[in-house]
Amino acid sequence: MERAGIPTALLCNLTSIAERVGAPRIVPTRGIPYPTGDPSLGAEKERAWRRRLVERGLEAVATAVHKPTLFPVDRETE
Repeated sequence: MERAGIPTALLCNLTSIAERVGAPRIVPTRGIPYPTGDPSLGAEKERAWRRRLVERGLEAVATAVHKPTLFPVDRETE
């Protein structure tokens, strides 16, 4: 997709591997069992966490990069 000019962002928890394989935009997630969620947060806080992930992913695809780049997510007080 990147070669076709469509920017991509990888949401993953193993960011070191994503960097090694050359993923252009990397958004770190929480953990292996629930990479884009966290059931221990409760419904409202988990929804807010997921929204922050998606928003950060959108910021990532809107950013031009020339090498693997991490886009950390602000983990506000939970």
